[in-house]
Amino acid sequence: MRPSTENPAHSAVTDGVDDEVAERLAAALRCATVSVEDPTRTADAEFARLADHLESSFPLAHAALTLTRFGHSRLYRWDGAEPGVAAILLAHQDVVPADDPQRWTHPPFAGVVDAEFIWGRGAIDDKSRVLALLEAVEWALAAGLRPRHTLFLAFGHDEEVFGDGGAVRMAEHLRDQDVRAELLLDEGGVITDGVADGVDRPVASIMLGEKGYATVRLSVTETGGHSSMPGRQTAVGRLARAVARVQDHPMPLRLTPVIADMLARMRVALPAARRRLLELTGTRLLSTLTEPLLARIMAAGPTTEALVRTTTAPTVIRGGVKANVLPQSAEALVNFRILPGDSVAAVLAHCRRVIDDPGVAVELVGPTSEPSQLDGPGPAFDLIAELATGVVPGIVTTTGIVPGATDSRHYDGLARTRCNFAPIVLTATDLERIHGTDERISRLNYARLIEFNRRLLERFAVAPERTGTRR
Repeated sequence: MRPSTENPAHSAVTDGVDDEVAERLAAALRCATVSVEDPTRTADAEFARLADHLESSFPLAHAALTLTRFGHSRLYRWDGAEPGVAAILLAHQDVVPADDPQRWTHPPFAGVVDAEFIWGRGAIDDKSRVLALLEAVEWALAAGLRPRHTLFLAFGHDEEVFGDGGAVRMAEHLRDQDVRAELLLDEGGVITDGVADGVDRPVASIMLGEKGYATVRLSVTETGGHSSMPGRQTAVGRLARAVARVQDHPMPLRLTPVIADMLARMRVALPAARRRLLELTGTRLLSTLTEPLLARIMAAGPTTEALVRTTTAPTVIRGGVKANVLPQSAEALVNFRILPGDSVAAVLAHCRRVIDDPGVAVELVGPTSEPSQLDGPGPAFDLIAELATGVVPGIVTTTGIVPGATDSRHYDGLARTRCNFAPIVLTATDLERIHGTDERISRLNYARLIEFNRRLLERFAVAPERTGTRR
C-alpha cells in the first residue's frame, strides 16, 4: 500500500514501511547508477532505468511538479500559493562502486527486501532520501496539500564525483532565477546510537556545513640505475620520508565555534566530569585552558578527531617498476579534509613547511573546495530539530560539521539556513556500511525518513482552509 493520505499522527515512528513502499526503494537500488569521474563512461542506461522508475512510481508528483533535467540530474519545482521559496531539498541518485561483491550478504545491486532491511548500494547514501522525498510529495498531493511558498527538489547524478555536471548546474540555474530559500536540506548528519563516547542517549547531529577538500601530490625525480649501486637515497626512499613527515606532523588541533556549540548542546547527556569541563569552557578566563584540553580529548578517536583538526590521509603511493631497478620517479597522494578556519592554501603551505625538502615537488591535484563559512545555526534549525525529536523521541539534538563533501557546498548563499541531516538511527557498525560492504537501511529507518519529510511538507503547506480541500 501507499502511505495513507490521513494526517499522520504526530508521535514516534515505531513501525517500518510495508512491502510496497520497501519494494519501490529496492527497485531503485537495482539501478546501478555508479558514478565515474570520466563523463563519457556515465551509466546512461541505468540512470534512464531509474528515471523511468521514479516517473511511474510517483505519478502525482510528476504531474504536479515542473521537472527540469540537467543531464541525469533532476530539478523539481513545486510552485507555492504565495511568492517566496520555502526550501531546496537535496539528494543524489548516484552511488559509489561496490568493492568485492562476493563479501556482500546479498549482491550490491540486487535490491533485496527481507523482514527487517532493504539491502543494496545506495540504501543509505543516498537513494533512500530521493525516494523518501518523492513518497512524501506523493502523499501530500494525494492529501490535497500545496506549499505556501515554492519548494525545489534537486536530485544530482554525480555527487560522488564532486557534482560538476549536476549540482553545480542546478545551483547556477537557481541563482539565475534569484532564488533565496529559507532552508537548504541535504545528507550528512544522522542520529547515532552508542557512537559518542560517554553519551547516554542517541545524538542527532544536524550539520551546519562541511569541511573543505584538497588532494596534494608529492613527487620525486631521481637518476635511475641498477639497484646494486644505489646512491644515498632513492626516489622511493625520499618520497617515503616526505609522506612520513606529513603524516607525523598533522595540522594543529582547534576547537571551532560550531564544535563548541555542538558540545554545549550535548552537555545534558554527558558524564558529570565532562559537563563541568564544558561549563568551565564557557567562562572567558578559563576557556583558553579548557578548549585545548577538550580538543585533545576529542582527538582520541578518528571520528571525533575529524571535528577538531584538518585531517591528513596518505592514500596512494607509486614508484618503481622492478625490484632491481632504481626508480626514476615516485609520487604519493595525500588527501586533506579542511577544518573551518584553515584553507586550501594553508594546507599546501603546511606540506611544504613540514617536508622541508626542495627535491620533493608539492602541488594540488584534482578538485578542491574550501570549508564552509559557518555563522551558527540558521532560523530553520529549530524546525529540523523539532521534527527529528518528533520522529525519534528522547534524542539529543546538536550541531556539527560534515567531515566529507556533499552537493550542498555548490548551493552556498541560496538559503538562510543550511542543514545536513536525515533522521535515521545508526550504530558504529551501520556507519561502516556506508560506502562499505552490506549497505542497507532498516524498514524502520526508512519509515522515519518518509515521516520526517511528510511532517516537513506539512509545515510548509498552506493552511487547509486555503486549499479548498479536506485532509
